[in-house]
Amino acid sequence: MMLSDVLNVECVVSPLSATDKAGAIAELVGRLGDLGHIGDVEGALEAVMAREKTRSTGIGHGLAVPHGKMAGCEKLTAAVGVSEGGIEFDSIDGRPVCIVFLLLSSPQQTGEHIQLLARISRLMSKAELREAVIGAGDGAGVFRCLVEAEGEVVAG
Repeated sequence: MMLSDVLNVECVVSPLSATDKAGAIAELVGRLGDLGHIGDVEGALEAVMAREKTRSTGIGHGLAVPHGKMAGCEKLTAAVGVSEGGIEFDSIDGRPVCIVFLLLSSPQQTGEHIQLLARISRLMSKAELREAVIGAGDGAGVFRCLVEAEGEVVAG
């Protein structure tokens, strides 16, 4: 499963206008709703926030991967947001989050969901990529950084 299979440039919000965790998640869910990738924006927001209450998805190094599963989500979908100033996300390292990947899938897509979480974690483990994404400036630049990095991982 490639990130580029479920993410396109329209799903990238850079910069995020939100200044807190709930706002960032709502902004990304809203973008997916606006694009028609999800029909039930309220249900999607509830699913992601319910998952977030069990344990923060701020995984450290300025990265968070909030995610949720919900009935009615026809296919795995993703959005990415970049906060220039950082957002308090209750991250495991206590640092603010600058890059937020949001994933939504149906309960039947557990395998694909886990594969994409692993792909994001592997890609974003590189400090150079995180810095490039934060400095990319706009959604097109962020998307280009991610696609190029993913291509390097596949080729390498």
